[in-house]
Amino acid sequence: MARYTGPVCKLCRREGTKLYLKGERCLSGKCAIDRRPTPPGQHGVSRRQTKEYGLQLREKQKVKRYYGVLETQFCNYFEKASKLEGMTGPNLLTLLERRLDNVVYRIGLAESRKEARQLVLHGHFRINGKKVNVPSQLVKVGDVITLAEKSRSKEKFKTLIDKLDTRISPKWLEVDREHISAKVLALPTREDIDFPFEEHLIVELYSK
Repeated sequence: MARYTGPVCKLCRREGTKLYLKGERCLSGKCAIDRRPTPPGQHGVSRRQTKEYGLQLREKQKVKRYYGVLETQFCNYFEKASKLEGMTGPNLLTLLERRLDNVVYRIGLAESRKEARQLVLHGHFRINGKKVNVPSQLVKVGDVITLAEKSRSKEKFKTLIDKLDTRISPKWLEVDREHISAKVLALPTREDIDFPFEEHLIVELYSK
């Protein structure tokens, strides 16, 4: 399965903003973009993209990297979003928000989306009682996501479970900390996504 395996801190520096790809490290003084805010590479300091196409491309790359999807996947999401009712840009973001790996991260059972993807691939989660290992699976209203019983004794999850009380979950998810589960109350809306994306730039890019 194709995936990006390079240094993720370079991705944040390239986009000029924190994408929170390394969990707690991004909130500490070790964050690469705080220490070296210029784009990576020998000519990073002098690199500038001010043209319209450059702005649109950077916004697309930012969304892709934030949610951890590759180019073909992203194109497929955009095509699906364009066929849904409503505006394509918000539709695209809400589809990405419904990915299982994103939901696992949102409820606090992974420190980053990359880690959530790995945990889902290893079969640590259930949807409506059934084992799932596809990070891109889209959750639906009424779905209940739970941590597998055998996984709850693992030290990794014990640490994450202890932090659940301090995690603020989106309003479209109802987290049951006692049973280590989350129920999808509604589909996410654009207002539920707090990252300052400019999705209209992506629509303009694909409209050319």
